[in-house]
Amino acid sequence: MGIKKVTDEQPRVYFDCSKCPAYCCSIYERVVVTKRDINRLAKYFGVNVETATRRYTKLYNDERVLRRKQDVIFEEACQFLNPETRGCGIYHARPAVCREYPDRSRCAYYDVLQFERRQQDDPNVIPLVQITFREVKKTVVSNGNGSEQIYEWKQEKQ
Repeated sequence: MGIKKVTDEQPRVYFDCSKCPAYCCSIYERVVVTKRDINRLAKYFGVNVETATRRYTKLYNDERVLRRKQDVIFEEACQFLNPETRGCGIYHARPAVCREYPDRSRCAYYDVLQFERRQQDDPNVIPLVQITFREVKKTVVSNGNGSEQIYEWKQEKQ
């Protein structure tokens, strides 16, 4: 494992989590956790791994994920999201996927938030965002100008 150091070549960060309603903690229906994540939670809360697994995670389609709770802004959020501060209640014990997010210098949700606040001329507006996953069929169509990928999916019956 290499040493990570901050240099002048580091990309500038273009988001401020303290101004966000915690999209990343709210709009995903599942946050997958690893054994290492569960061990970190157990140590953080001073419980054994079995207790941490039972209290803080659940199975979702054969994946071990963090539990969720009702939220004041979004329908549900991570159980560790502080509803008042919109910050992580287990920041030093958070799962690897949360540690890596957004894995780039920009956060798309923060960009949407800032865009909508400017458009609505309201610094407090919170656009509700929903992530929906669907299986898609990818087709590559070629013509005289090159090729293009086209994604198709079936409309869900209402």
